[in-house]
Amino acid sequence: MSRYTYLTQEGYDKLSAELDELKSDGRKKAAAAIAEAREKGDLSENAEYDAAKDAQGMLELKINELEKRLANARVLDASELDDSTVVVLSHVTIFNVKAKKEMTYQLVSEAEADLKVKKISVTSPIGKGLLGKAVGEIATVETPRGHMEFEVRKIEIR
Repeated sequence: MSRYTYLTQEGYDKLSAELDELKSDGRKKAAAAIAEAREKGDLSENAEYDAAKDAQGMLELKINELEKRLANARVLDASELDDSTVVVLSHVTIFNVKAKKEMTYQLVSEAEADLKVKKISVTSPIGKGLLGKAVGEIATVETPRGHMEFEVRKIEIR
């Protein structure tokens, strides 16, 4: 049974646009590269042709993966979510007990995770530890850097 991918509308639109781009321009470029390599002579000894065919195979694999992800996608509406506990799309302000540092992150699906804009995946160690916690609770998380504790200070759904 396949898992659902929970996305924001923005994330869904971004993946959909990427899929459209790969299906149109990506396929055209792959076909042009194969045609160009084919013109260079004997296909049995043509490394450019082999590379172009491999690139086309990788493109089709990526298209297939995006199609599956979008087929299993569920777009979440922030207005329907409860902010009493941490859920997907929550903006969570946490306090690192050991480092004495406060941070705010949004929990999103793996497809939308981007640490540069403070979006962490719900499947990451911190994301898993925070899910279901309420304000004031301590999330104990096992990370690659070791045992960490985070106090949930604020939960918002924007």
